[in-house]
Amino acid sequence: MKLILTAAVNKLGIAGDIVDVKPGYGRNFLLPQGYAIAWTKGAEKQILGIQRARDAREIRGIEHANQVRDQLEALGVSLSARTGSDEGKLYGAITPADVVAAVKKAGGPALDKRSVVIAKPIKTTGNHTVGIKLNEAVTAHITVDVVAA
Repeated sequence: MKLILTAAVNKLGIAGDIVDVKPGYGRNFLLPQGYAIAWTKGAEKQILGIQRARDAREIRGIEHANQVRDQLEALGVSLSARTGSDEGKLYGAITPADVVAAVKKAGGPALDKRSVVIAKPIKTTGNHTVGIKLNEAVTAHITVDVVAA
């Protein structure tokens, strides 16, 4: 079954790639989740649009990754979360999506939540270091200040 990926899928490809997968995997997972669309000749135009959008967001090289890293490390990222006690324990945990939203709110670039690396779950208030993988060779480390809401 030939499909066009609309989002990055681990061990398969990135958005805009044309992939050939087993029919069950495509029909039962990729299509319902919105990770792919059926391949047709008319969908070639959609591929070009997806690839242009991907190129606009993509880190273009090590120099660009270093510039983005410097920009991210200069940001002051703060998150507010609900706490359950005076000790500063959170009701849940801070997720990569929360970090991406906080970076965007602080004036940083748009990031993919899959690029955020949280070493151990953030379940308390205070300062925590989070890694953001920009490139194979470049990782930005930002400090996220978690405060009680």
